[in-house]
This record gives sequence, structure tokens and C-alpha cells, in this order.
Amino acid sequence: MAIVKKNIGWVLPVISILILAKYIFLLHFVSGLGWNYTLKDGILNTVVMSLGIWGIILIVNAYPTQVGAQAYALIISTIICVTITYADNQVLEWWLGNDKNYLLWLDKTLPVHLIINWIILGWVATYTVTYKKAENLEAKFVKYTDAAQLLKDAELFKLRQQLQPHFLYNSLNSINALVMIQPDKAQEMIGRLSDFLRSSVKREAEDMIPVAEELNFIEAYLAIEAVRFGDRLNIEFKQDYTDHATIPPFLLQPLLENAIKFGLYGKTGNVTISVHIALIDHMLQITISNPYDVQTNTPKGTGFGLEGIRRRLELLYARTDLLEVKRDTDIFTTILKIPQANA
Repeated sequence: MAIVKKNIGWVLPVISILILAKYIFLLHFVSGLGWNYTLKDGILNTVVMSLGIWGIILIVNAYPTQVGAQAYALIISTIICVTITYADNQVLEWWLGNDKNYLLWLDKTLPVHLIINWIILGWVATYTVTYKKAENLEAKFVKYTDAAQLLKDAELFKLRQQLQPHFLYNSLNSINALVMIQPDKAQEMIGRLSDFLRSSVKREAEDMIPVAEELNFIEAYLAIEAVRFGDRLNIEFKQDYTDHATIPPFLLQPLLENAIKFGLYGKTGNVTISVHIALIDHMLQITISNPYDVQTNTPKGTGFGLEGIRRRLELLYARTDLLEVKRDTDIFTTILKIPQANA
């Protein structure tokens, strides 16, 4: 629709030229009129028809509703058709009335002239109504699409904002516990937490980031967790992907937080959590495995973190199969898949 509207300035003159060519062909080559009558008759018919077309477009576009628009357009085209055909016929009789043969031909061809004009004007009226309806539908579609996108962005923003309070709550509790007994560690944790939050703010407006950047963010997060858990926490990374691999920000942190929560809960010894990042058939696959004790860790939820990520992936990719959770006897595994466009 935008292309038609953009080029309407030259479309109308082209239509007028085509109408003139049609009249010249019918009058001279089909009816056998001389060039004098052909040109005068053709030019007058073209001018009158162009004015009729212009009038139909203006009147139909001014119609305030879509109810009955098609019937309204056909009625208007019929009225304008009869009016311009009669006016055109009267002007031609006055202008070229010195030739009785021409007048006789003009009277005989009046019904044909009327039918041709009605077909042309009826088509223009129908097309104008259809074009107007299409424009309205396009405007509504754009409006609904914008509204849906705003709703989607708002939900994504809400999901991203809801992930941080869980981590902050745990971190502040740890700082509170360390203030009295290990003030140096508490101070270190506050500094690392400040760096972590500053990095979070910088990434807030980005939709996709390189995996390496997300891992730098994860290192800041794990540095805070290392202060909380000391040597008990061990994270093993195995990486097999290209530099072009990307990921939505803030996806890995809640997954690791979930793994740490269920991996260290109720345990006193060291715990190893493995993170395997690989590029498989244009799909970035991240597998996180942590120890899992059914007797100690009740499946009371894999928590808001996993459900929030699942919803984010559904909003971003319109797929529900990108997050998978597996529970073996003693291992809890989370598999995250991110479609890659350029990797």
C-alpha cells in the first residue's frame, strides 16, 4: 500500500494516457472516424473520464465507515457515469454538430459509451473501496502488532527484573553474616556485588550478546558466590563454540544459581558443578549438571529461575522446547538451547 501511495503522482497521468489511447483505438481503428473527430472526441472523453475517476476517489475516500461501502461506491460510480456520459454527449453535439454522420454515430454508440464508462468507473470505485479497507486493516495490524510487541517487551523486562532479587537477597544475607565475624570478606563481597550490579545495568538494554561477554558476567557472579561458599564450590567449564555465538543476557546466572542452590543444599563437602557450552547444528547448547540428592533436596520447585527462563525463551523464540530438565539418581541436569542465526 505504501508503494502505491508513494507513486500515485505519476499513476494518475499514466491512467489518463491509457484512457486516451483506448479512445483513439476505438474511434479511429475500430469505428473508422477521421483523425479530427477522433482526437477531439478522445481528448474530451479522457478529460471527462479523468474528472469522473478523480471524483469517485475523493467521494469514496470521504465515506466515513466501512459499512455498506461497496454498495455506496457502486451507486456513486453509476451516478457519475450517467452524469459524465450525458455531459460528454451534449458537449460533443455542440462542438462537432456540423457533421450529421458523426451525430448519428454518436447517438448509436451512446449505450456502448455508457457501458464502457460504467465498467471503468465501477472498477475504480471497487478498487478504491478495497484499497481503503486494506489500508484500514494494515493500520489495525500495525497497531495490534505494536501493542503485542510492547506487551512482550514489558513481560520480558519484568522477568529479567524478577531474577535479580533472589540473588541479592542471598548475597545481602551472606554479607550480614560476614560483617561481624569476617569484616574483610564482607567488604570484599560488597565490592564484588557492586561490580556485578554495575555490569548488569550496562547490559540491560541489549537483546543479544556474545557468549564470551555473558561468561565474563558469570565470572563476576561466581566471584561473589566464592566468597559465600569458599572452597566448597567448584565450577568446571568446557567450551566448544565459535566467537560469533550469541545468547540473550541474564540467562546463565539464574541457571547457575539454581545449580548452586540445589547442589550445595544440605551438603558439607566440596561440590563440583559442570558447565558444557557447545555449538551443535546452529544451536548453542548449554548443559549444567550439579549433584542432586532426592532425600535432601525435595523437588519443591526448581524455582522461579527456571520457569522465568522458560517463559523468556518462549517470548523470544516462540518455542517451548529450548529448556530441558533431567533428574537422575544423584545428578540434576539443565539443558538450555539457543538458536543461532550466524554461528
